[in-house]
Amino acid sequence: MTGDPASVKLGLAYDVGGRGDQSFNDLAAASLDRAKAAGVTIVNELTAAPGEPESAKTDRLNQLIDSGATDIIGVGFAYATALKEVAAANPEVNFAIVDDNSLAAVPNVASLTFAEEQGSYLVGVAAGKKTTTNKVGFIGGVNTPLIQKFQAGYEAGVKAANPSATVTAKYITEPPDFAGFNSPQQGETIATGMYNDGIDIIYAAAGGSGAGVFKAAKATGNLGIGVDSDQYKSPTLADVKDVIMTSMLKKVDVATYDFITSAVNGEVLTGEHKYNLSNDGVGYATSGGQVDDIVADLDKAKQEIIDGTITVPSTTS
Repeated sequence: MTGDPASVKLGLAYDVGGRGDQSFNDLAAASLDRAKAAGVTIVNELTAAPGEPESAKTDRLNQLIDSGATDIIGVGFAYATALKEVAAANPEVNFAIVDDNSLAAVPNVASLTFAEEQGSYLVGVAAGKKTTTNKVGFIGGVNTPLIQKFQAGYEAGVKAANPSATVTAKYITEPPDFAGFNSPQQGETIATGMYNDGIDIIYAAAGGSGAGVFKAAKATGNLGIGVDSDQYKSPTLADVKDVIMTSMLKKVDVATYDFITSAVNGEVLTGEHKYNLSNDGVGYATSGGQVDDIVADLDKAKQEIIDGTITVPSTTS
């Protein structure tokens, strides 16, 4: 940062699960904590409730403005409608939204998006190479186009690495019910059934619900794949970390901190900013050592995606 951190008054609006979800929201929280340590003023951080009306998101963003926020981050595509309205009414406030590009043309909004399918392809390759039953699984939190990107990339990676493997995909909830991102008990129940059917590795793209998937993996002697953060390192998942084979890294912390830094430096980001393998915005984790023997395969696939040799699908067939 080259500007005055104290000049920025930051507000954060989390998606369902909020700080402590060991995943998506926690990465945004990490950027907030880093900014606070650098001298940025944090006016407030607020969290969405499961099943809340759209008006609650509008009220939340306005509450942050009323608290004096000069810069606001909406964590998740669910804020798109509310943010469009609030940004238009408050042109002097800078906004960023994670996982939505529909507002990229709005002059005071930065759209922070990710190539989730690329990182998911890599953990799919890992699953395809590591499965001993040739049956792997995918559990999505909520059946949305965004989470289908994770599924599409994962399935493509599995098939590329192991054409004999089958992928079973299940979702915890359907829109407009977004509780699937914070329902570890449901995640555990679904995962237990899948593991009992012979699936030995499950990729959980389900936010806080992933904790239940890992619990089921531990109880049945199988493996799970984390998402967003390096979940092997999460203190709240310490009792199940030995079953977390790898995690697909989606660097929400990097993207949100880029936005905060731009505000401090007086050159605030606007438009769409895409994070992918080529700029290290997504990737995979090696913590725990369970994929050490296939790192060369994973890095080869990574380079082929960057080079354009491999084109990863972003929609399910």
